[in-house]
Amino acid sequence: MADCGDPLLVAKGLTVRYGALTALSDMSWQVGAGEILGIIGPNGAGKSSCFAAVTNAVRRQGDVWLEGRKVTGLPTYALARQGLRRTFQHNAFFGELSLLENAMAAMLREHSTSLARSIVLPWREAVTRQRAQAAAADLLASFGIASDDHGKRPGDIAYGTQRLLSIVLAYGAGARALLIDEPAAGTGGADMQRLVDLLVDLRRRGVAVVVIEHHMDLIMAVADRIVVIDQGRKLAEGTPAEIQRNDAVLEAYLGRAA
Repeated sequence: MADCGDPLLVAKGLTVRYGALTALSDMSWQVGAGEILGIIGPNGAGKSSCFAAVTNAVRRQGDVWLEGRKVTGLPTYALARQGLRRTFQHNAFFGELSLLENAMAAMLREHSTSLARSIVLPWREAVTRQRAQAAAADLLASFGIASDDHGKRPGDIAYGTQRLLSIVLAYGAGARALLIDEPAAGTGGADMQRLVDLLVDLRRRGVAVVVIEHHMDLIMAVADRIVVIDQGRKLAEGTPAEIQRNDAVLEAYLGRAA
């Protein structure tokens, strides 16, 4: 397990209600830089609501800290600029753009020129675009997306690579905390191993990674700690080995052998 020191991302007392339904109740967890936190639980347990609450995408109670700063009131786009980003259960990219252009769009804030400067100094726009292309190509290649695919549209590449692409685009020029929602959905075999390698690489880069996942083999293999959610509440928290031995988890989610 990584020695995380002070937590990079802290969620405390998060509660989400949709009318009379309480989707999340007093949920608290934290994750450090270079650590992978897994979140598991049955369908409808409140896992995705947890991500929505952390990123201020739904009305909620509770507080969030990022790198020691309270960011509870910041809107989702501002949190993304601060380095807190997320993926979704479905792939998210621009279908009409190439993979390289998608990566450039993900890094637009870091590699852009103002309209006025583009008009007055058009050569600078060309230089900025060349740098953006190079940075986008480096980003894709650094996460194992082959250069032969960079000119293709997302719909023309394998589904497993599409899943990786969504995570890479969310990471962009360098996320500090990355929330990844069911990355292994619809994948298996070699694609699953590529996903494991990507998650381990994010940890090596010092990213605080939180993963929602139903594939137990994957989450048990890569997570440093696991939080189990059931009916909107935290049921258990611990290392993968501790979770596998937890009686409450075995009965409520993983299934106890007869």
